[in-house]
Amino acid sequence: MDIVELLDYKPPQALKRVTEDDLDSSVEKQRKMRRLARAKADQMSKPASTSSLVHTLDEISEEERQEIIKYVEVEQTQGEVLDEAGIKKIILNFEKRILKNREMRIKFPDAPEKFMESELELHEVLQEMRVLATAPDFYPLLVKLNVISSLLELLSHDNTDIAVATVELLQELSDVDILNESEEGAEALIASLLEHQVIALLIQNLDRLDETVKEEAEGVHNTLAIIENLTEINPDICSEAAKQGLLHWLLKRLKLKAPFDGNKLYASEILAILLHDNDKNRLLLGEIEGIDTLLQQLAFYKRHDPGCADEHELMENLFDCLCNALMVVQNRDRFLKGEGLQLMNLMLREKKTSRNGSLKVLDYAMSGPHGKDNCNKFVDILGLRTIFPLFMKTPSKNRKKVLSTEEHEEHVTSIIASMLKNCRGSQRQRLISKFTENDHEKVDRLLELHFKYLEKVEAIDDILDENEDENTNYLKRLNAGLFTLQLIDFIIVEVCAAGPASIKQRVMQILNLRGASLKTIRHVMREYAGNLGDEAGPESKNQEQQHILNLVDKF
Repeated sequence: MDIVELLDYKPPQALKRVTEDDLDSSVEKQRKMRRLARAKADQMSKPASTSSLVHTLDEISEEERQEIIKYVEVEQTQGEVLDEAGIKKIILNFEKRILKNREMRIKFPDAPEKFMESELELHEVLQEMRVLATAPDFYPLLVKLNVISSLLELLSHDNTDIAVATVELLQELSDVDILNESEEGAEALIASLLEHQVIALLIQNLDRLDETVKEEAEGVHNTLAIIENLTEINPDICSEAAKQGLLHWLLKRLKLKAPFDGNKLYASEILAILLHDNDKNRLLLGEIEGIDTLLQQLAFYKRHDPGCADEHELMENLFDCLCNALMVVQNRDRFLKGEGLQLMNLMLREKKTSRNGSLKVLDYAMSGPHGKDNCNKFVDILGLRTIFPLFMKTPSKNRKKVLSTEEHEEHVTSIIASMLKNCRGSQRQRLISKFTENDHEKVDRLLELHFKYLEKVEAIDDILDENEDENTNYLKRLNAGLFTLQLIDFIIVEVCAAGPASIKQRVMQILNLRGASLKTIRHVMREYAGNLGDEAGPESKNQEQQHILNLVDKF
């Protein structure tokens, strides 16, 4: 029977599909009209110019118009509305498929063709269950019916296709936008997942996935998405996840010798999330040689720029992870022993995109009283030859996603200020002598920066609301340039006190030329001393305050 005969053929019995109005024609005509309507609707849904859209609307008849409207209405309402009975039906079907598959695998362990059909059915039902993600209010019911425990058991299924399909389903169920729709549902789901050791099970599954297989690579991506979803809803999960092996797996994934891909980028993002504001994870990272891993991964960018925007983001994530790790004292020693200072110094000299990140890392490594060893070592490896050219001239912003001028100047002045606080002996003398070189050009630059940031602070002072909280206003001033101004003025008073008299004479000369006075610098430094943090302890804070006030008195 050819296609014409097939279209003309009419069965003797009554038609199964009847229309709602009496002007109905044959089934064949209706089908043709629906196909036409679908085609027209698809065509109209594509982006088009206004003139072409008007042209299309003019071409269709009224009958076609009505058919399109009916088609859209049917498409919008054809999805079944989930209720408790519908969910129980889906879950019952799911449990039956699991049981059948388990029985067939036990009965025919060496005959895959015998249990393959049950495996396909199980895979299909996992796809169908994705509809459950549209009803987060029923998540407590899923927990009550032990669906979560059944799903997590499938993560260790012998067939990785089943495990990957399960991961995809869990990722959709735990989607943050979905969980935000129902607080009760989110709490029930997360509590059940954590109770059944979801992180440990996910990591066990990650270890057996082969990322050269497209589906399994997607499974890795979805696994990381689940972890991101959970940590976003409950940040306390970060510490537990790291303990259960996630930190170790992420480092192993970053070290994997393979071309750059989306999963490596995602691994770096998850690592940054785990280390953010979490000292336990920072310490653990150091204990499992994570500092060395980060330095090894960054070493590639010493002489190479990232190949694309995503790879640039990967590099930035690695720098952020290193900065986070350096917030704990123990990791600064590991950074020093791992020759991190030498790598960052070489990056600064190479003038690649990585220079910006290395500047930030040096700032973190050398700041505070615990940066003493790094500061002295930096002078020993001839770091002054690298940092002062950057101080004298801020590089032009000619690359994508680099530090702003203000960020660059903040990091450079912070590094110099840290060295002045922490260096002793010959290293300190070498540092101070830099300010007398080339007819005190660095003193001239200091004063140039002083006036630049003083203007910024005065501008923000003019628009601050006096009725607002004092701490809030102080933070606004810091962000507007006061922090950098404080660092610059600290360097001025320090080198004036420790260096030869010619330095202070040059400072006075420039201030007089600009019609400025020492009072401004003194005021900035007194405010700085009064707002010092006590991260190194109250005793250290008092010593630094006294030191700054003594410098001001001498000045």
